[in-house]
Amino acid sequence: MNTTAKDTLSAGRLEFASRGGQTQVAATSFLALFSIVGLALYGLPFFYDFMVRDFQWSRAQVTSGNFYSKLLIGPLFGFLAGWIVDRFGPRRMMMAGILMAGIALVGLSFTTTLAFFYFFYLFNALGYVCGGPLPNQVLISRWFNEARGKAMGFAYLGIGAGGAVAPLLANWLTQQFGWPGALRTMGILLVLIALPLAFFVKESPGTEAAHLSAASSVSIGGVLKSWHFYLLAIGSMCSIGAVGGTFQNLKLFMTGDVFRALSPQEAQSTAAYVLSLVLISSLVGRLLMGWLADRFPKKYVMLLIYLIVACSIPLLFLASSQPFLYLFAVLFGIGLGGDYMIIPLMAAELFGVKVLGRLMGVVLTADGVAEALAPVIVAKTRDNTGSYAVGFSILILLAFIGAVAVALLPKKDRQTKS
Repeated sequence: MNTTAKDTLSAGRLEFASRGGQTQVAATSFLALFSIVGLALYGLPFFYDFMVRDFQWSRAQVTSGNFYSKLLIGPLFGFLAGWIVDRFGPRRMMMAGILMAGIALVGLSFTTTLAFFYFFYLFNALGYVCGGPLPNQVLISRWFNEARGKAMGFAYLGIGAGGAVAPLLANWLTQQFGWPGALRTMGILLVLIALPLAFFVKESPGTEAAHLSAASSVSIGGVLKSWHFYLLAIGSMCSIGAVGGTFQNLKLFMTGDVFRALSPQEAQSTAAYVLSLVLISSLVGRLLMGWLADRFPKKYVMLLIYLIVACSIPLLFLASSQPFLYLFAVLFGIGLGGDYMIIPLMAAELFGVKVLGRLMGVVLTADGVAEALAPVIVAKTRDNTGSYAVGFSILILLAFIGAVAVALLPKKDRQTKS
């Protein structure tokens, strides 16, 4: 066999191995996000009204678990987690996050006091930081280049799939075992689904040590001096706050305000279907926005997503009419699906992948603060006024501010590094 033939065969083997690695990475991220974000993050609000009923907690108190945990964990661990991912790779951190998220759900199923409720919510937030979007965004960005948008879109389908399954699964398990048993079972399933593939995934293609060394040697100082970074951070904070504030209060809004004329079981079932429709629609949003991000400037795709979020929330003022409620669920779901996914794509477009872990650590910390504050503010306005009108108006304003910030971003930074 001549040298040319050997080189061709070797290149073919490398390409095959690379494709196999990409498939494994996509599947690993899909299942991790399915579990940690879909089941844990989007599944927990299903149980809020049970806690209000059984423990006599207020709406502000049950949403404040998310508030305190994100406000504490994000600033303390967000940038550190990004540095660890850039320096040591995402695999081990992802496994730790999966275990912590599972422990959080099991622990919450046994709690009867606010102190333990907050304690296990901290574990939930740690699981999200360590095993959720951050390590998966870096993992995918290292393995994919030209098809990064589609790969990110596929992985983020896990969030939509998990979130769509979560309320229906939680409702069925609650009928079988009661809500604490349902929460406990979901925590165990989370670990069983996500941990095996995360254990075997490879950190990056090629020589991992060289890749990690190159990534950790690049300074993030130049990024933090760029006004583009602050526009990205403000835009993502506002839109994530609007999304989180809406979703965290959605079931409370439906069962407490919209479906009061229905029987308790009918209200629970209908609310579960609406929540599931939101997350099913998010699957469309992730695929569509990932496809668009590979074909059009990511700035315009991001702006489209933020405008969809801003225009969908006002439909909640008409939620007493079921067609408008279902229209909200579809539009909001599409916006939600693209929202979290587009941020790392835009960050990689502007600043490159070598600083992506640390950069997203900062951005996700800021997003976590917004995602913590918005639901509690909305819940408190409902507790104080008896209506969600003021709270939803605040969320609409936030979403439009986010869209304005994104509109001011450039299409692509001239100093972008691959």
